[in-house]
Amino acid sequence: MADKKDYYEVLGVEKSAGADELKKAYRQQAKKYHPDLNPGNKEAEQKFKEVNEAYEVLSDADKRAKYDQFGHAGVDPNYGAGAGGYGGYGGAYTNVDIGDIFGDVFGNFFGGGGSTRRRNQAIPGDDVDTNITLTFEEAIFGCKKTINVTRKETCSECNGSGAAKGTTAETCPTCRGTGRVRTVSQTMFGAMQSERTCTNCYGTGKIIKTPCKNCNGTGQERKQRSITVNIPAGIANGQVITLNGQGCHGLKGGPAGDLNISVTVRPHAIFERKNFDLFCDFPVTFTQAALGCDIEVPLPDGSKEPQHISDGTQSGTVLNLKGKGVPYLNSKGKGNLYVRIVVETPTNLNSRQKELLKEFDAIASGRSYEKRKSFADKVRKFLGAEE
Repeated sequence: MADKKDYYEVLGVEKSAGADELKKAYRQQAKKYHPDLNPGNKEAEQKFKEVNEAYEVLSDADKRAKYDQFGHAGVDPNYGAGAGGYGGYGGAYTNVDIGDIFGDVFGNFFGGGGSTRRRNQAIPGDDVDTNITLTFEEAIFGCKKTINVTRKETCSECNGSGAAKGTTAETCPTCRGTGRVRTVSQTMFGAMQSERTCTNCYGTGKIIKTPCKNCNGTGQERKQRSITVNIPAGIANGQVITLNGQGCHGLKGGPAGDLNISVTVRPHAIFERKNFDLFCDFPVTFTQAALGCDIEVPLPDGSKEPQHISDGTQSGTVLNLKGKGVPYLNSKGKGNLYVRIVVETPTNLNSRQKELLKEFDAIASGRSYEKRKSFADKVRKFLGAEE
């Protein structure tokens, strides 16, 4: 008994976890290790017991307070006394079965009530997460992609029953098919009756004596499927496409999970994307900027858009090409394309080129460099050269 795990560690939560966080963690762990989903797995059965015991204590404010103060000894009088099993909790399952795990989430969606409802509770299939990589153009204009996914599907041999062909699940002799066991104990107040999940059939009311060899009695097998995905125009890096019902199949008639596809978009050599707008730098020569010129701006679809650069254009000037950006996702219209003019300073000049530039600089008037003249005036005034 002295080697019992910390309850918070069993559920995978911090000691500061609130009630909702505890319940969420419990559902995840209980579903993961539930005997219905792990038939014959003794390790999973043991972990399921630990999860239920931990949640029973931590979900009760009084028990949790005692546990936080005294540890296991505060909630289990048999702790450290050499008693076997999980003393103080009436066995392993403490009135928790697969129906309880999903009941709060899905309510009465699957119909029925009481023990019969829990015993036949439909279990939703797990979601499947995968990813896809797109080119810049595929993300902007949309496309169709085929992806391969592996998911759990209803076993083709036993049709989900978990029993081998020619056999059927038998009624549990312990609970007589109810999935619940009632016990009566004598107390100082008289006879007390309690009910718990049957540990022989784990609340299913059925016993599979000859499991299906194809699925090992789970009722499901792994299959690889090719699925065609319509990529909408305007999808962005990091977004997720969800295909409802394309995840793992459910158990006992439960709905299939979803397929969640995370999108990665490769960067482009020319364009940078921000939301639905595109940005790019367009280099021009000193002469083109000074005298003005006509340029052709590349567009994402491979075409070109003619634009005029006025004489005297400064480096950093931005042209706005409206409606030439990314299509709005699942809507009409497009963002803009912003083109920043970058005046490139010439390098690797020969002697003749340098002489011509010096000659030009010598004859250039102050009006040719208004910004430089204005800055020089401000500097002289700042230094007190002028009053």
